[in-house]
Amino acid sequence: VQLQASGGGLVQAGGSLRLSCAASGRTLGNYARGWFRQAPGKEREFVAAINWNGGSTYSADSVKGRFTISRDNAKNTVYLHMNSLKPEDTAVYYCAAACGIAVVTTLHQYSSWGQGTLVTVSS
Repeated sequence: VQLQASGGGLVQAGGSLRLSCAASGRTLGNYARGWFRQAPGKEREFVAAINWNGGSTYSADSVKGRFTISRDNAKNTVYLHMNSLKPEDTAVYYCAAACGIAVVTTLHQYSSWGQGTLVTVSS
């Protein structure tokens, strides 16, 4: 399976972006999906995850109330809606897929990764 992340860019603090992650090669309707990010000089960290049908989501405390993850299984795509962006949200954002229907929050449980999309938030 290939994952293609898009939607990153430069935005001012307080602004919004929507990231998309389209899957190809197989249908991921019964896969958990997630977003991670990696800032320069830091380890990759969990951002948000969603279960197979979108009925359950989980977000990191640092983004809770600002970021929302959603999915459209008909389009084989997962989204990350980012509002009230802060400079500390600047990072490369990666989407991932994990076999299984439950929400997955740990990095090592994800088997497929996209190439990343850069989000830069200016102050």
